[in-house]
Amino acid sequence: MNSPRTTLYRDKHNAKLLGVCSGIADYTGINNFWVRLGFIVSLFTPLSAITFPGYFIAGFLLNKKPAHLYSEPAEQKYWQGVRQNPKRTAREIRAKMKDVDRRLAEVETFYVSSNPRLNAEIERLR
Repeated sequence: MNSPRTTLYRDKHNAKLLGVCSGIADYTGINNFWVRLGFIVSLFTPLSAITFPGYFIAGFLLNKKPAHLYSEPAEQKYWQGVRQNPKRTAREIRAKMKDVDRRLAEVETFYVSSNPRLNAEIERLR
């Protein structure tokens, strides 16, 4: 089951026609200009037999992007990264959690070593 943030939508907020190109741009994290340019260029190639009808089919089949999907631009960028490479995103999160764990251990060490009463109580429990 897909999360609403990992689904391809039509982006009517940034749309020029049906919002398919802006939805693809939002989904992939590529600038709208480049997606639209790629679409226009593909219309002048043999792919136009697929591209042109595919655009309108996608325009009618895709749901509109919910207005509340992202609360801030950083969240949008994060979910674009998840869609592009989930394994890399998981590695980045794991690395951040290891760093937080390391920093927390340093704080604990500092607090315990500078608090003789707490240190004595921990020794008494051993």
